[in-house]
Amino acid sequence: MKSFLIIQTAFIGDVILCTPLIEKINQYFPEAEIDILVRKGNEGLLKGHPHLRSVFTWEKRKKKYPNMLKMIALVRSKNYDVVINVQRFSSSGIITALSGARLKIGFAKNPLSFTFDKKIGHRLIGQHETGRNLSLIKDLTDADYVRPKLYPQKSDYEKVKKFQQSPYLVIAPTSVWFTKQFPPEKWVELILAQDEEWNIYLLGAPSDFKACEEIRELCERESVFNLAGQLSLLESAALIEKAKMNYVNDSAPLHLASSMNAPTNAVFCSTIPSFGFGPLGDGSRVIQTKKKLACRPCGLHGKKKCPLDHFECAYSIEKEQFDIPSFKKLFE
Repeated sequence: MKSFLIIQTAFIGDVILCTPLIEKINQYFPEAEIDILVRKGNEGLLKGHPHLRSVFTWEKRKKKYPNMLKMIALVRSKNYDVVINVQRFSSSGIITALSGARLKIGFAKNPLSFTFDKKIGHRLIGQHETGRNLSLIKDLTDADYVRPKLYPQKSDYEKVKKFQQSPYLVIAPTSVWFTKQFPPEKWVELILAQDEEWNIYLLGAPSDFKACEEIRELCERESVFNLAGQLSLLESAALIEKAKMNYVNDSAPLHLASSMNAPTNAVFCSTIPSFGFGPLGDGSRVIQTKKKLACRPCGLHGKKKCPLDHFECAYSIEKEQFDIPSFKKLFE
């Protein structure tokens, strides 16, 4: 096998959780050229990746189908030995079907899977997404597990060095989906339970700045800093890596932490970890309600509001469930 293409054009977390494929392919085929196709905006995750030849981007928000035709032409021109489709949607299935690859691999749930050479079953409950993805290449490699991994560059570490002069915690308090997001007042409660000596950095996209600023202001602590919109994805990963604890929702920062093997407390509100998206870093844990709620989970993905208007899956989580590191013990 001389050339591989991995297709994952979903969201940030999905790209991170397919990186074990890159690691495993490089392990078994060190001379092979590996490319990946992602949606435009996610390419920054893979900047400078040592095992990738090229990162292709598909602009899906504008002129989706004309751009898809261009992408099909590009893929066909590469004459790949293997195309691995990590997604279960028809658009990625079409690219795979028309890739011209000698071996086309994907999940049986993809509507175009009848055109694939290898179709792999997809089990939602009880298997981590990284394990599901690795099952696609088990016959080409082995069944051993590999963690997701990102590679921040020297410039990324330099950018966050000024924030790492003293011990710190990281909180990524937001999510695209309301019901995946621990409420602001609960984040404030958690922050105020921390030793005042910690520097606490709030991470997020530029669109999260206002929400993070609200939390910062409510805390009334000079050691809480709003970095939303100030760091790239790999810079955020570099900051997360050295944090004494990362507090995140079931969202992309959780997977950034997993890719850096960083300690993590991951809050699951309306979703559940058995869907396969829990934290993977050493010493990490899931934080979720202790109540048996008939309404939870209310769906595979988050919702824009609680369907029952009580959001008990979030509000019933107590600060005592979290790991609260002691600042003083660092110096004992």
